[in-house]
Amino acid sequence: MRYSSDGKPKKEVTATKATDTGARLPIIKEVEQKTVVRPDTIETQEISSSPPFIKASHETSSKESNKTSNVIRVLLVDDHILVREGLIQLFSLEEDIRVVGEASDGFEALERISQERPDIVLLDIHLPIVDGIAVVRQITHQFPEVATLMLTMYRQNQHIVDAMRNGARGYLLKSASIHEVTQAIRSVCAGGMVVPPSLTGAIINELRRMPDQNESNGQTLARLSEKEIEIIRYLASGLSNKEIAEHLSYSEKTVKNYLSIIFQKLQLRDRTQVAIYALRQGLLPDEKV
Repeated sequence: MRYSSDGKPKKEVTATKATDTGARLPIIKEVEQKTVVRPDTIETQEISSSPPFIKASHETSSKESNKTSNVIRVLLVDDHILVREGLIQLFSLEEDIRVVGEASDGFEALERISQERPDIVLLDIHLPIVDGIAVVRQITHQFPEVATLMLTMYRQNQHIVDAMRNGARGYLLKSASIHEVTQAIRSVCAGGMVVPPSLTGAIINELRRMPDQNESNGQTLARLSEKEIEIIRYLASGLSNKEIAEHLSYSEKTVKNYLSIIFQKLQLRDRTQVAIYALRQGLLPDEKV
């Protein structure tokens, strides 16, 4: 024992080596400082903290909605499944055309039209159960908002005239290219009519052979104004309302008003009948407009 200078015993301090017991010391978390936001900046803070993708999502949704509204909805009617499958594959490459259904006979076609209400029905003439001409006639009466476009291998004059007289807005042969078919669909959807130049002569010849069903056609024609006759000529050439408006420097609404007056004067119900009337009266333009 050691003693201090005053004779008292000195306490000994034993140095003890710290040993690692393996226990982890608690981690002390830093206390986050709260930021005081001034009242006049709260609204700005909330807006800026919103995820940027939310606005983009709304814009994308709006664009997709507009894109969908411009898509032409087509129903295919043909008794050959190979033809239908081929058209479905080819139309899938077009952004503005979508096949919404298909049918293999006339009766099924009418059922699918009632269910799907397509913009255009692309159909053949010879179909099982109910033939294509009868289907066109039924569509014209029951679904006047649905346009019909014939796509067939038959080029007989009588078939063409029967189809057009019963309300078909166009007549194409299956030898047509996919570009011609898609362009015809777009034209018909825009209110136009489509008949290939190779078939126009056949239609005119067949109409000339038909007896005049209305002896007062000449008197009716006399009641039409020059501008109305001009519009009929454009319509018979297959132009849509928009295209006619561009030729005449009119608004599309003005052209629609003219057509309503023409329908009343001629006592006809649609563009197809007016086009046939123009053919029979020799109102086709001398050259393509």
